[in-house]
Amino acid sequence: MDLDELVIDNNYALGGSDDEREREQNALLHQQLERRKRMRSMAVPTDDGKVRERLRAYGEPITLFGEGPGDRRDRLKTVQERYEVMKGRPLALDSDGESSDSDEGEFYTEGSNELLQARRKIARYSLARARKRIARQRVESGVPLSRVINVRKEVFTELQTFQNLGSQFGDDRPLSTIRFSPNSKLILTTSWTGTSKVWDLPNLNQVAVRRGHTEKISGAAWHPDATFGLSESATNFATGGAEGEVKLWSLDAEKPLATLAGHTNRVGRVEFHPSGAYLGSAGFDGTWRLWDVATHQELLVQEGHSKEVMALAFQDDGALVASGGFDSIGRVWDTRTGRTAMVLDGHVKEILSMDFAPNGFQVATGSGDNTVRIWDLRALRTQHAMPAHKSSVSDVRFFRASEENPFTALGAESLEGAENGHVDGDGMDVDRADDSRNEGDEKPKSETPLPRSGLFLVTGGFDGHVRVWSADEWAPVRDLATDAGKVMSADVSRDGRFIASASYSRSFHLFGGDHSM
Repeated sequence: MDLDELVIDNNYALGGSDDEREREQNALLHQQLERRKRMRSMAVPTDDGKVRERLRAYGEPITLFGEGPGDRRDRLKTVQERYEVMKGRPLALDSDGESSDSDEGEFYTEGSNELLQARRKIARYSLARARKRIARQRVESGVPLSRVINVRKEVFTELQTFQNLGSQFGDDRPLSTIRFSPNSKLILTTSWTGTSKVWDLPNLNQVAVRRGHTEKISGAAWHPDATFGLSESATNFATGGAEGEVKLWSLDAEKPLATLAGHTNRVGRVEFHPSGAYLGSAGFDGTWRLWDVATHQELLVQEGHSKEVMALAFQDDGALVASGGFDSIGRVWDTRTGRTAMVLDGHVKEILSMDFAPNGFQVATGSGDNTVRIWDLRALRTQHAMPAHKSSVSDVRFFRASEENPFTALGAESLEGAENGHVDGDGMDVDRADDSRNEGDEKPKSETPLPRSGLFLVTGGFDGHVRVWSADEWAPVRDLATDAGKVMSADVSRDGRFIASASYSRSFHLFGGDHSM
């Protein structure tokens, strides 16, 4: 029973005057909130064996009919909280006879040498990317506000023209994921039949069909360097199935290149690390895992959630990864050390989707509580909460312009001023990024090209709508109705020409503006 139901029941159950009932209701709600707060901060083991041992020490059944590991851990929290209130201290002991207080806080396990090498590679990769991003942001911070407003207005004016360009029947069962390829020429859909399909744009002709999963597919992602026509040994995309397997696919081979087995339950979202060398997968076994794409080896099994993990997202620099699950909690992890960088505690229902903003310091989370929360990693708090949909928010995706040409998306301005010197994939003059302000050789601020990445956010919801939001005021920009039931997934192409949604009704929709065709 949630708090709203509790208030309604109390209106009928409590006697006395209105003031007395209100005071009693407020006191009861305060007790419930304090109890929830204590339980969230309570340290209990994540290992299911230790959870059973602790329940036995409390004199409770070690398992109940139909109870999973996450439910069992929640029951332990309830039991332990009750004893702490009654006795003033927990009674349970670990298997070695030590007090349960020894389990408080984070704990670490020794990793493999392969994981150590991977962390070092990720550190080198992420530091170089972060250096370029910060240098670019310094230059952009000096651009006149009038130009920023004009660019923003130009992009949002184009988004206002977006409309339904057409729909396509995707499969015999509900579609679960839809993703644009990095070059914005293909679109990938997955379904509950366990089948993945690739379609061309904008005609939506079927290009490839891949069958390999025995259960429904919950997550799919393109490799950052995926292009059509690579050799059969090249990984183009990955999918995760309810049988607990992650499969790597090539567009030139019908059979999977590799099957990554390790999860003991359904696989949720899967995402490639920005470097393309690693793959992350969220699991309903309460863990997320990191895989080596080249060797197909499992590098890391990360615990930290008390229930199923559904959502996963990598920061563009590659330094951080965020996970979210049915425990309503999100966590941001440092991939270079394994430490928790931030706990995203604010949603009242499960987290179904998440994405990092291209600026590197914001995370968006979509939840079953119908809201999208924007988290600021610098302030370690919620920056904004949007009542995004009338039902669960199934997907959140920031717009990312193509790294090959980040300026031309959505009718961007001329590249004048970016032709001299070496410009990297993010549109930053690498040779002069760090010292141009001091040496006076920086190109004029009025000529600095402004990438469109991160200017808006796309969300999909179970209310059948896809919505576009500004990423500065977090205000609605465009509402796109699908008329096809629950939206299971949504995405925006890197050239900014298309938005797509996959529906429970087995079809997917393509939206575009005046410059899409």
